[in-house]
Amino acid sequence: MEDHIRYDSDSHVLDLLDQRLLPTQESRVLCQSTADIVTALKDMVVRGAPAIGVTAAWGCVLALREVRQEPLWRAALEDRLERIASARPTAVNLRWAVERMRRLWTARAEADPDTLLSLWLEEAAAMQAEDIAACKALGRFGAERIRPGDTIMTHCNAGALATAGYGTALGVIRAAWENGKNIRVIANETRPFLQGARLTAYELHKNGIPVTVACDNACALLMRRGMVQCVVVGADRIAANGDTANKIGTCGVALLAREHGIPFYVAAPLSTIDRSIASGADIPIEERPAREVTHVGDTRICPDGVPVFNFAFDVTPAALITGIVTEQGVLEPPYSQSIPDAFARAGR
Repeated sequence: MEDHIRYDSDSHVLDLLDQRLLPTQESRVLCQSTADIVTALKDMVVRGAPAIGVTAAWGCVLALREVRQEPLWRAALEDRLERIASARPTAVNLRWAVERMRRLWTARAEADPDTLLSLWLEEAAAMQAEDIAACKALGRFGAERIRPGDTIMTHCNAGALATAGYGTALGVIRAAWENGKNIRVIANETRPFLQGARLTAYELHKNGIPVTVACDNACALLMRRGMVQCVVVGADRIAANGDTANKIGTCGVALLAREHGIPFYVAAPLSTIDRSIASGADIPIEERPAREVTHVGDTRICPDGVPVFNFAFDVTPAALITGIVTEQGVLEPPYSQSIPDAFARAGR
């Protein structure tokens, strides 16, 4: 499933699998402008931190194509890059990807638009390939922590759809399955957007990996009955101390895992670690439209006029995390030391 983000260099269109319609309909959204990219990000046509980053990189290419004939193209491009970078606040990969493209521009400040476009096309393609390689590497490291026959709980979707093609949490699960460990997966439904029920179950079922969907509020019962041996989740941003922002409800799963003596792992590439922030207290938490909670499809399930909370993410404290699975290995506490060590090994 490495074709859900496709850039056509002939038509200069970014072709995205519309994740809002899965699993019942496989439809594509074609992006040809900055506005298209911003809409696709905000409306969750594409979601998942690494996938958001790759989409943003291709969005920079489209932005440059929009403005390259303008006399003041540099200022116009800066404006569009900021619009892309600000589309969603929590996933660090979004701004990370835009800044990586911007640094390449800064290094070649004298480049004309056509030269810069050629450079950015190569860079966006490289970022997409790098993400797939990183996910496969972290999958191999994480699979070493999975025992044969384990049932693994995951929350939200951190699979191929959330990355450039292999997955973070599901990358660990895929690698364990490929190693013949005969695992099973419990996918929490992940209200209100139902990424677990719609997307994680879709991916795993399509790949022949045994998966059962559970209501979010069934976690305690399943753990108490000994039906969960390990939890693996993804991340949208990890602070320098290891505090991790992931889909709303993740912190509750981590608390329950600690109570029941179950290891809790976060799987994410180094690009999801934001060393510029000290702790999870500094991670912005996105609030999404109330309609995601008040309606299921077109059916209202909440009384008209009643307000709702719809925070898209929460922060799991580092103290609840057994290990952070990266392409540089499984990082262990204290994360204030193991995180910089991992970046040093990666030469960053």
